Amino acid sequence: FGRVRAIQSKSGHFDMLLCVGNFFGSTSEAEWAEYRSGAKKAPIPTYILGANDQETVSYFPDVSGGELAENITYLGRRGLYSGTSGLQIAYLSGTESQEEPAPAYSFSAKDVAELKTSLLSTPNFKGVDILLTSPWPRDVGTFANSAGEIDTKKCGSKLVSDLAASLKPRYHFAALEKVYYERFPYRNHTVLQETPQHVSRFIALADVGNTSKKKYLYAFSIVPMSEMDPAELVKQPQDVTENPYRKSRKETQKIKAPLCAEEEPPCQFFFDLNKHQGKKRPSDGKERGNSQPKQVKKPPQPTGPCWFCLASPEVEKHLVVSIGTHCYLALAKGGLLPDHVLILPIGHYQSVVDLSSEVVEEVTKYKSALKEFFRSKGKRCVLFERNYRSQHLQLQVIPVPLDHCTSEDIKESFITQAQEQQIELLEIPEHSDITQVVQPGTPYFYVELDTGQKLFHRIRSRFPLQFGREVLASEALLGLPQRADWRQCAAGREEEAAQASAFRRDFQPFDFTLRE
Repeated sequence: FGRVRAIQSKSGHFDMLLCVGNFFGSTSEAEWAEYRSGAKKAPIPTYILGANDQETVSYFPDVSGGELAENITYLGRRGLYSGTSGLQIAYLSGTESQEEPAPAYSFSAKDVAELKTSLLSTPNFKGVDILLTSPWPRDVGTFANSAGEIDTKKCGSKLVSDLAASLKPRYHFAALEKVYYERFPYRNHTVLQETPQHVSRFIALADVGNTSKKKYLYAFSIVPMSEMDPAELVKQPQDVTENPYRKSRKETQKIKAPLCAEEEPPCQFFFDLNKHQGKKRPSDGKERGNSQPKQVKKPPQPTGPCWFCLASPEVEKHLVVSIGTHCYLALAKGGLLPDHVLILPIGHYQSVVDLSSEVVEEVTKYKSALKEFFRSKGKRCVLFERNYRSQHLQLQVIPVPLDHCTSEDIKESFITQAQEQQIELLEIPEHSDITQVVQPGTPYFYVELDTGQKLFHRIRSRFPLQFGREVLASEALLGLPQRADWRQCAAGREEEAAQASAFRRDFQPFDFTLRE
């Protein structure tokens, strides 16, 4: 408060003081009693967050917030404070907890979800002016300037990252790590895919009075978002970066108890496809030199029978042609061509944007192997996914003869036929991927060409289920319009098994799972 008085006498009057982190610190009961009695008074209206540990819970008798002493107000557990000027300040007290209900000094996934719901349901919600949390958001350093000795991939809260990604604060203040860090501003929209939005600035403050003289006070003036010219609000500074939370957010959104459950032993997923291949696949990690199996999050479980979870009895196992650690390949049932193949996750994931990093890595390996395999056959491959009226991810991979058409022809056919059906098919910018364009749970259709070009459509209402097949089967490309519907192409089990056996044999030199 002495420092604040000095600044006000030098720089003029400020409207308020916002405090993040541990407000009470090592405060003695006697000193606090002087403020409570009115013997001492805060020099400026001061708004603070709640306890971060059990020791200071007693200072906050009412979890819903209120005045603790003259000019010192506890904001509450979570909510939105709206100033008379129109300034909107979202706040979340405490540290992250996995327990439900959370202790008095913590917040849970439920707290974050309720805060998000209450704000995002506001008509024409664009974001908040300020977000106050005590913990840093996990991964805030991604794409950014260095945070020094702080490892932003390990410190902080994933729930706070998710909250910041949703609320789009113009300023986000945090503490607890005892260092000062001002991150480069980051975007809240995907370039060329979404309407430009304002940027966010994350600022972490050191602890008050630290001996290293690290910055613990940040003085600034701000015009409320609601009062700003829209064009001025969305201006992008030169040092702006991509949003650091885009990739990590999908993991946070899926958090459900139990968080730390180990994946079930994957041995149930593996079975002998060909006794003459001469190699038994490791099922527990130990045969690869690991003393302990890697612990990964268990994928969500299907709500009913699933035709594509490899452990499911519904899977037509005679169509399986390769099995990795996290993914497998299978010939498509009623394929457009005999070598029309699917890349599928072994566990139950609905779409590419839901996948964990380990599964994404193996999907990428399969895509590369198939591209190389089809190229050796004089073909290029087209990959597409429809995350709509499906419950298990199916990456359709269809080969097209090189001398039949170019990648540009394929791209043009998709765009043309999309326009004919009033489907807005957009090209995703180079070096971007689907996870930067769409959030988990959003229906979409996605195409990837062998050149790396990607096309995307966000499904908002109805969508033709066979669209990808129809385009590739058209006279302009494969010339097989009669095979657009897979139900008209189903073969007998014996024929399917023979096709799978032939594909497995031809693909073997390119199958990385046999070499690992």
